Amino acid sequence: MKKSLFLTAFVCLFALQYSLAQTELSVEKIMKDPKWMGTFPSDIQWDEKGQFVYFKYNPEQHPADSLYKIAITGNSKPEKISLVEQRNQVPRNAKFNLAKTKKIYAKDGEIILYDLASGSKTSLLNLGERISNPVFLANENRIAFESSGNLFVLDVPTGKLQKMTRVQNGNRPKEKDEKQAEREKWLQEDNLNLLQVVREREEKEEKSKNYYESIAEKETFTFYTEGKQVINIQLSPDEKYATLLLLGRAENKRTEVPDYTDASGYTTNLNTRSKVGDNPQTIELAVYNFAKDTVLYVTTDSLPGIKDLPDYVKDYPEKTWEEKLRKVTIAAPIFSNDGKNAIVNIRANDNKDRWITLLDLESASLKSVDRQRDEAWIAGPGIGWGFGGGTLGWLPDNKHIYFQSEESGYSHLYVLDVTTGTKKALTSGKFEVFDPFISKNGKFWYLTTSEVHPGERHFYMMPLMGGKMEKLTTLTGNNEVSLSPDEKNMAILYSYSNQPTELFIQPNTPKSQPKQLTFGQSDEFKAYDWRDPQLVNFKAADGQMVPARLYLPEAINNNGAAVIFVHGAGYLQNVHKWWSSYFREYMFHNLLADLGYTVLDIDYRGSAGYGRDWRTGIYRHMGGKDLSDQVDGAKFLMENHGVKPGKIGIYGGSYGGFITLMALFNESEIFTSGAALRSVTDWAHYNHGYTANILNEPFNDPIAYRRSSPIYFAEGLKGNLLIAHGMIDVNVHFQDVVRLAQRLIELGKDNWEMAVYPVEDHGFVEPSSWTDEYKRILKLFNETLIDQDEK
Repeated sequence: MKKSLFLTAFVCLFALQYSLAQTELSVEKIMKDPKWMGTFPSDIQWDEKGQFVYFKYNPEQHPADSLYKIAITGNSKPEKISLVEQRNQVPRNAKFNLAKTKKIYAKDGEIILYDLASGSKTSLLNLGERISNPVFLANENRIAFESSGNLFVLDVPTGKLQKMTRVQNGNRPKEKDEKQAEREKWLQEDNLNLLQVVREREEKEEKSKNYYESIAEKETFTFYTEGKQVINIQLSPDEKYATLLLLGRAENKRTEVPDYTDASGYTTNLNTRSKVGDNPQTIELAVYNFAKDTVLYVTTDSLPGIKDLPDYVKDYPEKTWEEKLRKVTIAAPIFSNDGKNAIVNIRANDNKDRWITLLDLESASLKSVDRQRDEAWIAGPGIGWGFGGGTLGWLPDNKHIYFQSEESGYSHLYVLDVTTGTKKALTSGKFEVFDPFISKNGKFWYLTTSEVHPGERHFYMMPLMGGKMEKLTTLTGNNEVSLSPDEKNMAILYSYSNQPTELFIQPNTPKSQPKQLTFGQSDEFKAYDWRDPQLVNFKAADGQMVPARLYLPEAINNNGAAVIFVHGAGYLQNVHKWWSSYFREYMFHNLLADLGYTVLDIDYRGSAGYGRDWRTGIYRHMGGKDLSDQVDGAKFLMENHGVKPGKIGIYGGSYGGFITLMALFNESEIFTSGAALRSVTDWAHYNHGYTANILNEPFNDPIAYRRSSPIYFAEGLKGNLLIAHGMIDVNVHFQDVVRLAQRLIELGKDNWEMAVYPVEDHGFVEPSSWTDEYKRILKLFNETLIDQDEK
């Protein structure tokens, strides 16, 4: 009898627990069109007088956002602006004069001057053809601009227009070879000796030609691009030189991704990217000297360390490594305001060096003023990539440059005197700097940093040559600030962990209180009590403290199972106090916690926000420390939060899918089940720009690729694997999972399944696809992590 009563009580307790482990959320609800959550502002800018803030908004639930504005005073509401008003806005790329009193911009083949004080617009020139990049020169009565691939200068007082360059696409006309020229010369001379009248006419024509040449202006030099593409052309402020960036494209075999659902009804091929190790494109910088009517190419052979070999070559003693000039990517020059100096940002194509150099325009020669070397790869906030230099420019004194560097281990702001070479760090500490810019009066910096906490972003001001940073924002979370034109007010796009982005306004003074201007959450979204995840740190096997977001179930609902989420992109931060770009996953984690799961979301090695060493912790071994951080996170849950061995799942997309595969293949004793979404399976098949930084090139560093690619470890699969992939993914190609599937078949594995999505690219867009994918993920975890008799 006692045994029967005990069993009855036990069953009742389980029934009560199961009844409590319910949720008002569902996969169908959280994966439907995000408009159900409400409408939230983005992409803010000011009107020129600082009275209105413009932003993208969509309260009417249209297919796309529209442009709205709201007054910063009173209790006004967002107002949709007309197309006429939108067309009359001064574009963001308009260029200031030095005094910041005027702006210049091009629109529809017209150059327009905007006067900030009066608000008046004056048309200076209408060519009737495309005009781009108008800028004030050192003499601000003169405006330089680009049209049809050449530079022009407009003298505003006189209206005179001068063509400064003659750049011609194509090849220079070839001169006749020596034998052909000699043969034709003999025939001409022989003919003239025989025919007197013809000879006299020729002599008369020659005299006329010589006369006109003597009185005509000298023909301007023409520069031929020789098959290269001019991607940047600019005039020095003193009008003595032009600089040209020329792109030489490389021929590489590209992967074709078939689209089986094309609207035509036929299978079409999407021509996508090439693979890592492809032939690099070339970028060359040339200087057009007007006085000498010549063009000189800038050479990089004098850069310090230009022939340095990377450290990893020691792992290949059998290979002969040639010391040679490394190929580089060179950026467009940045001129000082007085036009007397120019700096150029240069990166080695292996991305292990970045040089900031002075460019001597007369000789087209370079002088390195700062070299940043990283045996892994150069990156970090403000460091720049591709053709740009990130945070890089001149102070108003025309002798100091500013830039960001990870020299200290964190990305900080520096100034350097180009006349003495003296460098000074303006910020320091175990935090990072984002988007610094100089105030209009030239006396202060405005900058965003993570000084308060790695998961917070605040806006500061600081004296131009360094000193105390003064915090201007007060709200905990992310503060994305845009200053009004007079710098008296801040428009802030603010969000918190469980609160999507809204627009706030605040005076630009410390400790001022922000005022909320938009209230976009829908009633349906507000009806649920969204969790504020705990930010925790756990100790990794190597002693490092790893940051994570923790979602805990109610104690009575705790089913002893856990799910670890792995964010994508590699270099990205998701452990923070603001609304995540992974908002669907965030809502899914709330659903899982409601159902009794413990959820952990880790900023593993390689993630952004924690400095250089954390960023490069995956160098030459993806699936190394980034995977062991997931294992140590699982152990943390078992030791501290009642999670049971054998009841841990893992999932993620893109890089997160890659880690999921590595976890299922190499850590099967920890992870029972996993969902690998749009996952890289073999890094030798991914793109060059991302992969070569971390793993070098496969033919030079095969060790790194072999130990980093899941396809080589597929025999280790013991748990339950779901693979999900879009068939028209032009980033991580569907080919990746097809090759892995064949490998699993050949290995005789039968504990996996694949879901394919015919209309989806890398980032899913259809709610039906999101819903199907996450229903499968939830089913996988429910069926494999929770004991069936507990349901």
